[in-house]
Amino acid sequence: MAIREVKFESQDRRMKQVLAALNENGISSIEEANEICEKAGLDPYKTCEETQMICFENAKWAYVVGSAIALKKGCKTAAEAAEAIGIGLQSFCIPGSVADDRKVGIGHGNLAARLLREETECFAFLAGHESFAAAEGAIKIAEMANKVRQKPLRVILNGLGKDAAMIISRINGFTYVQTQFDYFTGELKVVKTKAYSNGPRAKVNCYGADDVREGVAIMWRENVDVSITGNSTNPTRFQHPTAGTYKKERILAGKPYFSVASGGGTGRTLHPDNMAAGPASYGMTDTLGRMHSDAQFAGSSSVPAHVEMMGFLGIGNNPMVGCTVACAVNVALALNK
Repeated sequence: MAIREVKFESQDRRMKQVLAALNENGISSIEEANEICEKAGLDPYKTCEETQMICFENAKWAYVVGSAIALKKGCKTAAEAAEAIGIGLQSFCIPGSVADDRKVGIGHGNLAARLLREETECFAFLAGHESFAAAEGAIKIAEMANKVRQKPLRVILNGLGKDAAMIISRINGFTYVQTQFDYFTGELKVVKTKAYSNGPRAKVNCYGADDVREGVAIMWRENVDVSITGNSTNPTRFQHPTAGTYKKERILAGKPYFSVASGGGTGRTLHPDNMAAGPASYGMTDTLGRMHSDAQFAGSSSVPAHVEMMGFLGIGNNPMVGCTVACAVNVALALNK
């Protein structure tokens, strides 16, 4: 494979930090990073592209840089590789940006590492509605994480609306779990379960809740211990209250729960749920995320351009989780050959 020309968005504002991170790990350039990946039989650029087709060039090159750093460090476990990839992602943050301030590159590396460690049992994409971007992240995790874990990681989608959950399941080959919540007893009943494929995707359970109480009950049913919220659709109606209520209940029960907010920042996508925040609709979801999250990212869970506007990479936060896991697993497998 011919070495691709290294060109990406806002290159001039990123190169100083990128080269510093590479040099610190004994790599002279992005071109050399690409060669290191190629020699190991890896193509993180392509892995990124496959995860979210509409991602930007800077995201693809960030994974090349991160994977090369992980290979150079000799990370034999996927969790260590994920943390090293986080160093590469962080180096692409534009200085002084929201992303830089929150250290979201490091945060993404740490989240992927958490999903690759045995103590995490179930990861939930907690959306305001069932989203395609959550599906993109879930697909990569379902395909890759269990190649290196002893105990399989369970991945679920939990969002508002049963019809939407069924459609997303059918399109992506997930398993649709139709539930009914009893508001008198607080009991969650499973009405029916339908798998829309036979492969690894069918292991992803997809739920549609009618409201927050049912959403919390779904989290308990699956014993979710790590989740990431979507950000702009129904933040005040579903995902943030669900994460916050579940967080409180987990603390009272003495059980672990690591909550990630995909983050707000600034934006102009208005819909009724966000009106309170005025034209900077993402301000409200950002504020809500601060109330329950153990880690907060920046920008959209799905829209590459919005994550990039926050000074980070052109790839949605949800697909990014899947891509980091996939690249980390590939590094570990390559180094354990």
